[in-house]
Amino acid sequence: MREVDSGTREVLRGVREGAVNCPSCGAPVTQRPDTDGYRCDYCHKVYYPGEEDDEVVASDELADPSLACPVCSLPLVKATVAKIPTLFCTECHGLLMPMQALQAAIEELRSGSDGAAVQTPPDRGDLKRVVRCPKCNQRMDTHFYAGPGNVIVDSCDECWLIWLDRGELTRISHAPDESDVDAMSRF
Repeated sequence: MREVDSGTREVLRGVREGAVNCPSCGAPVTQRPDTDGYRCDYCHKVYYPGEEDDEVVASDELADPSLACPVCSLPLVKATVAKIPTLFCTECHGLLMPMQALQAAIEELRSGSDGAAVQTPPDRGDLKRVVRCPKCNQRMDTHFYAGPGNVIVDSCDECWLIWLDRGELTRISHAPDESDVDAMSRF
């Protein structure tokens, strides 16, 4: 039987117990020396735990008091994503926005992005969850997002609102789109 270096065992124990993955692509990340940040081993993005995944700038101002988070039932606060007004949950970090604002937010986030990231498949079990629209309280339609990103979103066709869980907007905005596929097909 081969002897295992005890240092290797300690490293592997740390990987199993406290693994950190890139919020953009899901690959392992490595802590950057002398900082609290991590760098993705695959897409090379830098990640600082505790920062908002979706570039949300939240205010302390509550939105309409009747609008509560559909996931954790806390009041939503006013926020912006890429300068676009949205509502934000300070507990679960979900976003509620008008459907027509989603494309503008994606385009703005993509313009500041340094490229597409490989996407992992979503958990199909999320399709079974029940999320109620914060505005009309009807069940939201839980479905795969029709664009890139491998995410499952919740939308209310009656109120024209879309609910995005934490990190989903980032996954959509960093996903390869048709222009990325066209560029790759030229090689």
